Amino acid sequence: MGNTAATGAVTSADGTTIGFHQFGRGRGVVLISGGYLAAQHYTELAEALADTFTVYVPDRRGRGLSGPPGEKYRMARECEDVHALLTGTGAHAVWGHSSGGLIALQAALTLPEIHKVAVFEPALSMYGTIDLSWIPRFEREMDQGRLSAALATFTKGVGASRGTDIMPRWLLVPMLDAYLRMERRRSRPAGEATVESLVPLQRLDVRLFQEMASSEGFAGLLADVLLMDGEKTPPPVRRALDALQRTLPDARRVTLRGVGHEAPVNGRGAPERVAAELRAFFNDRPA
Repeated sequence: MGNTAATGAVTSADGTTIGFHQFGRGRGVVLISGGYLAAQHYTELAEALADTFTVYVPDRRGRGLSGPPGEKYRMARECEDVHALLTGTGAHAVWGHSSGGLIALQAALTLPEIHKVAVFEPALSMYGTIDLSWIPRFEREMDQGRLSAALATFTKGVGASRGTDIMPRWLLVPMLDAYLRMERRRSRPAGEATVESLVPLQRLDVRLFQEMASSEGFAGLLADVLLMDGEKTPPPVRRALDALQRTLPDARRVTLRGVGHEAPVNGRGAPERVAAELRAFFNDRPA
């Protein structure tokens, strides 16, 4: 985390501590991370927004400053965590990335405190655009401790990256294994999680995908909505966002040219461009 970040914590309904990093000054905005990511991966996005907003970047359950997922982990727990954050910070605006986007949408559907919700390529399983048939293989590989294989199965299953979609498993798995080994050896600030420690948390995302696959969707959402994606987004993710947009005819839609699913993440895309769109949306003025 950068030097500008303070830390804080709230207590969720089941007693779990939800820690967060805080940047800037202004009206509150909560940023919710994707699956095998944590607050540490959104520093650049938070700092780009910090000139206008107070930005709260929580560690979701099982990560960094926050407590464990708990035996009864499900979407309701994530929404309770968001509610605790809104109550504790006074924020009324939420943004989410990937599975964090799914959480942000569900929270906005159930929490009237959320006046504005923005999402970048939310992991939407309720429109039939994500094939869940890969989940048993993923679970077996996780049980066997084959993290690189499980990560490959997950990545190909959700179809979030064109590069991994077209790459054969015999090449992708050793590449991911080498990446995890290299990342494990990298020096890091105290308390910062390794990617290797975050990969098992994708099991939590799988639970959310399965739970939300039977959801009726978000047609009843009353908050102001911004839908974001990247030009390099694979077709399944785009089809899901298209389906969501059809149920939310008043939602705004922004596609960023030249970027893909990891655009909001430190060093992997275009956090400042994502921030520019969020700033305009949350301020209700053109970019």
